Amino acid sequence: MTRKRLPVLTALLMLGAATTVAQAQSADNWPNRPIKFVVGFGPGGGTDIIARMFAQPLAQALGQPIVIENKPGAGGTVAAGQVARAAPDGYTAFIMNNGHAVSSIMYRSLPFHAVRDFAPVSMLCEQPLVVVAGRNNAPRHLDGLITRARAQPGVLNFASVGVGSTQHFAAELFKQQAGINMVHVPYKGTPQAVAATMGGEVDMLVEVASPILGQIRSGDLTPLAVTSPTRFAGLPDVPTAQEAGLANYNVTTWYGVAFPAKTPKAIVDRMNAAIQKISQDPNLINQAMNAACQTRATSPAEFERHLNSEISRWEAVRKTANIEQQ
Repeated sequence: MTRKRLPVLTALLMLGAATTVAQAQSADNWPNRPIKFVVGFGPGGGTDIIARMFAQPLAQALGQPIVIENKPGAGGTVAAGQVARAAPDGYTAFIMNNGHAVSSIMYRSLPFHAVRDFAPVSMLCEQPLVVVAGRNNAPRHLDGLITRARAQPGVLNFASVGVGSTQHFAAELFKQQAGINMVHVPYKGTPQAVAATMGGEVDMLVEVASPILGQIRSGDLTPLAVTSPTRFAGLPDVPTAQEAGLANYNVTTWYGVAFPAKTPKAIVDRMNAAIQKISQDPNLINQAMNAACQTRATSPAEFERHLNSEISRWEAVRKTANIEQQ
């Protein structure tokens, strides 16, 4: 090495050391200003409700306000891209949900990597979906629907809130595990899909529990099974799909917090500890239950494993169902 290169190398080493020290000092002082939670959907939606529900107790636990920024667009990918590009200083976080995993395999090209560009912190909660039929549809139980579909391949149909949605993928997985052939009828959103199911235009709908509890309790929709591995407290008399004979069927809508990649581990761990703490609060547990959710705090590593597992699973479902990428 020439003498001319020594000052350059020394300067680079000093710069790296200074950056490391600055990051450590920043982590030690974190948080000392408001934290932003970026939500990929509009106000009042499921993800927004969960974000606000957890933001208040987290702000109290961390001693700084948490501000919700709604950034809807492209199934949550606009918000994800914003957080992926944000400074990794612990002041911008993404409220991630299972749609993030589905989007990663539905879009041929995204301006971020669904896993590598994020630092998972913890899951927050998860909720089941419910397999429902209209009031006047013949099957009153899941096994009855499966028997009818097997006897009439390609005749029965099911609604969803759109091609590539979580509800669509949950129904496709149901078809694959039950060994049945049903026709997909996509609608613009939950209200339209629910109305079509109640009106008998379609034979089945797999939908997140919270927006259809009212119609189930009024009798306008008949619940055939919940998709979680255990029964849902809000519908205690409705069996799980596993109880109904689909031994490996397990689908939930989940929510979690992630920082941009390269956020200091000390900050990730501090946020995780705060989530672990508030998740034991009976008031938050009750609020979550009222929103058809069950709190579920995890370690960062567990959350990352779950995200990778979800991506792999839905990619396999997509290929089997021949769902075209966008």
